[in-house]
Amino acid sequence: MKRRQIAVGFSALLVIILMAWVISCAVNPVTGKRELMLLSEADEISLGQQTDQEIVQTYGVYEDAALNAYVNNLGQRIAAITHRPNLPYTFKVLDTPVVNAFAVPGGYVYLTRGILAYMNNEAELAGVIGHELGHVNMRHSAQQYTQQSLASLGLGVGLILSEKMRQYSDLAQFGVQMLFLSFSRADEREADDLGVDYSLKSGYDSNGMASFFVTLERMNPASGGASLPEWFSTHPNPDNRIQAVIDRTAKKKKEMAGTNFAINESEYLAKLNGLIFGDDPRQGYVDGNAFYHPTMKFSFPVPSGWTVNNTPAQVQMISNQQDAVIIFGLSGGTNSAEAARAFVSESGVTVKQLDAVSINSLTAHRLVASLQNESQALGFQSFFIEKDNNIYVFHGYTTEPQFSGYQTTFERTMRSFTTLTDANRINVSPTKLIVKKTQRTGTARTVLQSLGVAQADLESAALMNGLTLDQQVPVGRMIKVTSK
Repeated sequence: MKRRQIAVGFSALLVIILMAWVISCAVNPVTGKRELMLLSEADEISLGQQTDQEIVQTYGVYEDAALNAYVNNLGQRIAAITHRPNLPYTFKVLDTPVVNAFAVPGGYVYLTRGILAYMNNEAELAGVIGHELGHVNMRHSAQQYTQQSLASLGLGVGLILSEKMRQYSDLAQFGVQMLFLSFSRADEREADDLGVDYSLKSGYDSNGMASFFVTLERMNPASGGASLPEWFSTHPNPDNRIQAVIDRTAKKKKEMAGTNFAINESEYLAKLNGLIFGDDPRQGYVDGNAFYHPTMKFSFPVPSGWTVNNTPAQVQMISNQQDAVIIFGLSGGTNSAEAARAFVSESGVTVKQLDAVSINSLTAHRLVASLQNESQALGFQSFFIEKDNNIYVFHGYTTEPQFSGYQTTFERTMRSFTTLTDANRINVSPTKLIVKKTQRTGTARTVLQSLGVAQADLESAALMNGLTLDQQVPVGRMIKVTSK
């Protein structure tokens, strides 16, 4: 570009920035400072409502009404003393073993059953909830939306945005993708500080947040291809995080001299007794090279070496080269032909072949198609299968040049869908947490051994209880172990 064109372009962008600032400058509810914000509070609530529907549909709420009520009630008590007490807060437990907690705009806060399993008292739970409420009250997600929107207008303004974020340019698309965005370390520090403040003001010892951060750092879980990210992929660790929480707690406690702060270990652990730990096989499981669903009674093979992500909404299988995908789930329609035609109409694919087939005595339709997106052509193979008044669908796709190489793999998986009749595969039960009381004083190692924990599982059991194997455990302490 020529120098004058650059100058004119910059001037135009500057005008846009100034106009946006005049129109959209808002006061941060925590700091009291004015900041550029393209989301009003009503927009935040609307975005939260939309995202909540997607989250519940995709990941599922854990089916324990008492546990959800307990978490929600505790969360509501803390939310009432935050800087934005009038938001319509909700707190839900998601049915996934992934260890994480997160919040979306508008006051929607989620904790996974996976993260609850590694907490050991209400103070730790209050600290994590307070941290997530810190993100909501500081409007961190709304700030990310604003930054991303400005970037989509071509306003660099020094922002560094992830490739994932650049895909989404409006409120309707932002939605559940927020779960895969990482806050900055500065955001995390601010949320930690508010987590301390909110915990203490609601009557809990915020040192619980520090102790749980120790547990998380010992785990340091990586996402590993999970459908929902783990803690550290969305909550980057600020420098000296644990000591900063301890120091702020000590300072704030001095300002609140004479106040008693709760930890509530036994009350919390009692709520966890019977919690499903790890994957729930009743929702489908992989064993060997096959996927089994004991509740809906079907199975199909998984291509060798492919990664499987099983969510309440669908099963995703990804090739080891990450260049081909098979997605399995439920389809709409009253029969397989109708479902296939609806997919063709809604997706805009170009049909190469559509015919009726039989899959292990089940009525089905097979579709071979292609789709041209913005950058390349994709090859599709789909099977729509009727079983027990449901229409199940497989979609396998890759780039058009690679389709012929993967079509046999797609065909083998999809044509092998069958009714599950093996009682051993159907009658499976999930592993659960069992809370027991220690009968004697000893090291965590000896105590866990006395409670029947196998030698190979001692380290992970100690971690789940926030202990090290050489740490002394008093008589009468509540300890979590897993069912056989």
